[in-house]
Amino acid sequence: MLIKKIMSENLVTVELDDKLAVVKETFENLKFHHLLVVENQKLLGVVSDRDLFKALSPNIGTSVESYKDAATLNKMVHQIMTRNPIVLHEDATVDDAIVLFKTHSISCIPIVNNDNRPVGIVSWRDIIKTL
Repeated sequence: MLIKKIMSENLVTVELDDKLAVVKETFENLKFHHLLVVENQKLLGVVSDRDLFKALSPNIGTSVESYKDAATLNKMVHQIMTRNPIVLHEDATVDDAIVLFKTHSISCIPIVNNDNRPVGIVSWRDIIKTL
C-alpha cells in the first residue's frame, strides 16, 4: 500500500524564526504532535510537542512564573527543531515507513515530493491504524 493513502495531508507548518510562543499556541489549539519547519515551501525540520516541552520552563502559566521563565517563549523554532529529518517520498510504501520507524528513533515521517516540499506526514499511530 502506498504511504499517500494513509498520510495526513492536513499539514501545519512553522518557519525558522517563529517564536516558541507560536508553537505552544498551535499545539494547544490543534490536535497535532508535530509541526513541519519550512522555508520557501521546502522542508527543513520538524518540531514535536516533546521538543517544545523540553525547551520551555515548567513554571510558565504558574504563580511562580518569572521573567526568565516567560523568556523561554521567545526562543525560536530553529533553536529546538530536528534538522534534516528522515523523510519518505510520496510514492513510498507503508512497508518503507515501517522500516524507518523500526530503524530510527522517530515518531513521525514527513512525506515530500520531488522538490522536497512537504505533502503529508505519517506517524506511527497512522501505521497502527492501518494494520
